[in-house]
Amino acid sequence: SAGAPAASSMELAMRDGEGEYLSIGDPTSETALGGSGETLPLLRPHSQDSPNRTSNHGPLYTRIRNFLVGIQLRVLGGRMKTIVLVAFLIGAAIAFGLEEETPAENPLFAAQADLPTTIALHQPYKHLEVDVRVHNTDVPNTLQLVLRANGEIVPDTEWDLSLPDPDTEYHFERLYKLQYDAVNYAFEVVLAQPAQPVGLAMKIVGVSSYVQYEVIFAALILAFVYVLIIFELIHRTLAAMLGSFIALAVLSILNKRPELEVIVAWVDYETVMLLFGMMIIVGILSETGIFEYCAVKAYKLSGGKVWRLLIILCLFSAVVSAFLDNVTTILLLTPVTIRMCNVIGLDPRPILLAEVLFSNIGGTATAVGDPPNVIIVSSNWSEVEGEKDIYFSEFTGHMFVGIFFITILAMGYLRFSFRNVPLDNPDPPEVAEVKREIAVWKRSQAKIGQANKEEKEVFDMLSQKIADLEATIQDVSKVTKQTWEASVAELEQENSIKNRELFIHSMIVLSSVIIMFFIHSIPSIHLDLGWIAVLGALTLMLVAGIHDLEHLMEKIEWGTLLFFGSLFVLMEALAELGLITWIGDKTGELIKGVPEGSRLETSMIIILWISAFASSFIDNIPFTTAMIPVIKSIANDPDVNLPLRPLVWSLAFGACLGGNGTLIGASANVVCAGLAEQEGISISFTYFFKYGFPMMLVTTTGAMIYLLICHSAFDWE
Repeated sequence: SAGAPAASSMELAMRDGEGEYLSIGDPTSETALGGSGETLPLLRPHSQDSPNRTSNHGPLYTRIRNFLVGIQLRVLGGRMKTIVLVAFLIGAAIAFGLEEETPAENPLFAAQADLPTTIALHQPYKHLEVDVRVHNTDVPNTLQLVLRANGEIVPDTEWDLSLPDPDTEYHFERLYKLQYDAVNYAFEVVLAQPAQPVGLAMKIVGVSSYVQYEVIFAALILAFVYVLIIFELIHRTLAAMLGSFIALAVLSILNKRPELEVIVAWVDYETVMLLFGMMIIVGILSETGIFEYCAVKAYKLSGGKVWRLLIILCLFSAVVSAFLDNVTTILLLTPVTIRMCNVIGLDPRPILLAEVLFSNIGGTATAVGDPPNVIIVSSNWSEVEGEKDIYFSEFTGHMFVGIFFITILAMGYLRFSFRNVPLDNPDPPEVAEVKREIAVWKRSQAKIGQANKEEKEVFDMLSQKIADLEATIQDVSKVTKQTWEASVAELEQENSIKNRELFIHSMIVLSSVIIMFFIHSIPSIHLDLGWIAVLGALTLMLVAGIHDLEHLMEKIEWGTLLFFGSLFVLMEALAELGLITWIGDKTGELIKGVPEGSRLETSMIIILWISAFASSFIDNIPFTTAMIPVIKSIANDPDVNLPLRPLVWSLAFGACLGGNGTLIGASANVVCAGLAEQEGISISFTYFFKYGFPMMLVTTTGAMIYLLICHSAFDWE
């Protein structure tokens, strides 16, 4: 309309199928290329007196009332959210700053049979957390601990620690609740059987009486973070950062504040280095035009059939993820998919979603496809009486058969769930491309401040650029449809390899990195995946002669890396609060209470489904680590009398397939969403949950049927 403000300050709103307002050209809107965020309708809600109503109040009342209404509208418009979140942050900072760090070192002692070792306590607390690490170097034995007060044994404080295997390290934890402050108390430690002295590290920390509610605190923190992410009140990276700091504050309140060195060590640097290195390699590779070239070839191979193309991509993702970790697979596949959707006019979100779902499914098939599988195979299962370790061939042989049938089931469900999903982009290709460009420019503009004249000039230039692009959307006419053959020919001509020399160098380095990924488990090679990726990235930068590092660094999804770092700290803090151990202990108690006649079948079902649901909402790496001792304890219990391997397969299926349940259930999900967001395509938590959670239920049900057939009907051990 005449006199309207510039397009950059004007919101054009429309409703989607669910009745939500979406702003055209807004990178945070849930369109084919946008995300979900806080958008406003065309007209702001406002309150005013009806013209037919007669007011008996004077002008002062009216002014005060209008002022209060204005405050209310500002609060409803988002101020209250900011106030609440800042209040949480300030409260956490105060709690964190008032407590000293708990020393990470465990004092060392020696225990022997003939002379008790006395450890005096001077803690002004009635609750003590005792952490004991013992390395048994001699014959099987029992370490006996007892708490004395003024020389007298305190009732119900005896603690017998079983050390069944020599040359093995054991870890024990216990919470003591005392009647008085532990000032005149002392621990006595002695070996039950004559043997060589045993070294132990014993850490005793006085904690707050609120420690008995720490699992509840952990659950509330996790729920709080999920509320922030699900309703997209703030970016998921900020939600993880805020949640992790609140968890650290709760640990501080309980007098369990970890040292900075401990917090830093919680980050899984192998994963972060893997992502960083592969992002650099993919960023350099994108300069060659290979992604656009592969996209056109994939489209040509499909014969123009979208569903055939989708099946090809899903199966490729599953097969590659079985032998290469799924994070690397998604890092390589996501750029190709986005370019393909750009050049042929497809909505990239359902394609990317299907790829990452099948990547997680395929990664379950082998011992190297997903981190929980690596942890399971690396564990010492010979500790269980009568059992031997689980090796790559045995693990892969059992899991691969199940995943083969689960993949077929998943493909059928994908076809059903996507039956009403418009895979074609609702916008003409020209409009879709302009919208994607607007989203990218807005992301760039958001990174620029207005602190000085130069920054303000750049900001204004970008605003004008965005306004011009938004104006062109209104002027785009109908696109003339071409035949499929002519379209493919034009695409092949427009999307060829741009820099063949750089392409050859990049492919040599990438091939070398992938080969090293396959052989890194050889004992003589002491490089993990993170080091291989970083060294590969460094090699490619040297070979390619990269001088513009700033341009290359812009291709790295720093938000994703920061999210992973925050998520690792959050999950470890929740583990320190006992949440993951509590889940494992309750699972063990539930299994031991099952009647003997159906104990094996029920145990497999319990472990499978608890693992799947837990891995949907918490990181499956610490969960798998916590569940392994539980499974060993169950298999070692003669009263339970359950075979080990069916329980292990149940844990592996549940921990891996559960990653499809939510956006942050698996690392590959977050990587895919981060790379897509960098291109102006938002995969929101609710969008992923809408298709991912039912897929998790379907595939886990398939795994349950497979396990019951193998171990109940046919007794396959």
